[in-house]
Amino acid sequence: MKAFTHAGHPARVVFGDGALARLREEIERLGARRALLLSTPGRRAAVEAIAAQLGGLSAGVYGQAVMHVPIEVAEAARAHVAAIGADCLVAIGGGSTVGLAKAVALTTGLPIVAVPTTYSGSEATSIQGITEAGVKKTLRDPRMMPKTIVYDPSLAAGLPRAVAAPSGINAIAHCVEALYAQDGSPLVSLIAEEGIRAIVDNLPAALEGDGRARGEAMYGAWLAGITLNGTSMAIHHKLCHVVGGSFNLPHADTHAAILPYATAYNRDAAPEAMQRIRRALGRFDTGDAASGLLAFARSVGVTATLRDIGMPADGLDRAADLAVQNPYYNPRPIERDAVRALLQRAYDGDRP
Repeated sequence: MKAFTHAGHPARVVFGDGALARLREEIERLGARRALLLSTPGRRAAVEAIAAQLGGLSAGVYGQAVMHVPIEVAEAARAHVAAIGADCLVAIGGGSTVGLAKAVALTTGLPIVAVPTTYSGSEATSIQGITEAGVKKTLRDPRMMPKTIVYDPSLAAGLPRAVAAPSGINAIAHCVEALYAQDGSPLVSLIAEEGIRAIVDNLPAALEGDGRARGEAMYGAWLAGITLNGTSMAIHHKLCHVVGGSFNLPHADTHAAILPYATAYNRDAAPEAMQRIRRALGRFDTGDAASGLLAFARSVGVTATLRDIGMPADGLDRAADLAVQNPYYNPRPIERDAVRALLQRAYDGDRP
């Protein structure tokens, strides 16, 4: 076995249908008395209802979270927190809302209670990306790790398929890259393979309204977040940050469009990872990890290419240039022409 170093970053996890009923208890466990609830504008009404149930424990709802966390949005949220004297952040939503909570926690030190409603896995990490002047930069800091995660799978029941399916593939992407990370470990690899399996086996039924499968898929998303937090990511995440942040593309859809092609990029350089991915894909194993991931995506209705989600054709060269600047570690060397070809295939939707 190769040498490795593993550092765990645990959060308290409360999991199960109806777990939202324990939100007050979990906020009080942190010693908080003025919890600010965060949401996107579209989810604000539902979060207002949750705030009403908290009564005096709630300091209100801040419903301005948007994808990629623009620095202006982060600064406005920080100012609001200071003005009202909040002592806890409750992020109810997907990666955009959790990301905004992390941006506030980074400068205030306030604890976060995350209540995920998608499968992104962001809630289980101390990683966050902020976009400034059209460039998305990521950072890790333990102050951004949620203290508690309340997983209530029933909250994902009304999630539109067009949101839920790419969100699940986003989570799978964390597991895929953890399997060939330079700082991986045997434990992370086990978790990553199980995360892919849980999502692949259950997301299709979850999208059809199966409550048991929805819980299993959310369990897979939690595992995906653990793998993302426990390792450094590679070419796939670099490209998603570059493309998503620079061209304001939908985050999960960007992951879904790029993942098969980034996996193919590393096909020959990470054979053990490819074997694990194929094993986890089960009935979607086509004999090739990248093609199997594409087959799974198609099976849940994810067919969008980079072109389909709004990537401009004349932006592909710029994206390739940005991707090779300060590149992440990757098992295969990051070469500009090869990356440009990868992006073109993801743009056109060719087979990986």
